[in-house]
Amino acid sequence: MANTATVYARIEPQLKEEVDKILNNLGVTPSSLIQMLYSQIKLTNSIPFEIKMPKNSIFIDELTKDDINYELLKGINDIEKGNVKTADEVDKILKEKLGI
Repeated sequence: MANTATVYARIEPQLKEEVDKILNNLGVTPSSLIQMLYSQIKLTNSIPFEIKMPKNSIFIDELTKDDINYELLKGINDIEKGNVKTADEVDKILKEKLGI
């Protein structure tokens, strides 16, 4: 093997497990994937995929005090109406809609 350098990355265990299964099915190792990614970055002088925020993202630092109170009241009203979801249901929705 040629001279190599080491790249260390911290990844959520569940995400790593899920992606490792996909990579295994594709016959690709994490090391070869990183090698491909770095090669594409060098070739294109950019990140080889689009990075963007999900639509309708809300950032707390962009909200006024009235905006925050309004959002909190919406949540309280939903709870009072029984319009609630379990953590598992929320995880499923986030995965389906945002891929996370």
